Amino acid sequence: MEETYNGWKNRQIWNVSLWINNDEPLYRAAVEYVKERKEAGKTPTYSGFIRKEGLANERTPDNISYSGTRLDRKALDEMMLELA
Repeated sequence: MEETYNGWKNRQIWNVSLWINNDEPLYRAAVEYVKERKEAGKTPTYSGFIRKEGLANERTPDNISYSGTRLDRKALDEMMLELA
């Protein structure tokens, strides 16, 4: 049986998703990004959102990098699609 962290593959993915979904300004920016991409006929991605918001070199308040190598981009892309 594979270990998970609150339903995510690891703590880093869970933490980044937690902040995007629970920090109101970040959540609103993510929803707006997803809507804009969908309206343009393009697929919203986690990496695209991080670049757009200038978070590539930033960390969550829990000190997890928004660009960390332990992040599962596919899982975070799916999370982004659920926002709008």
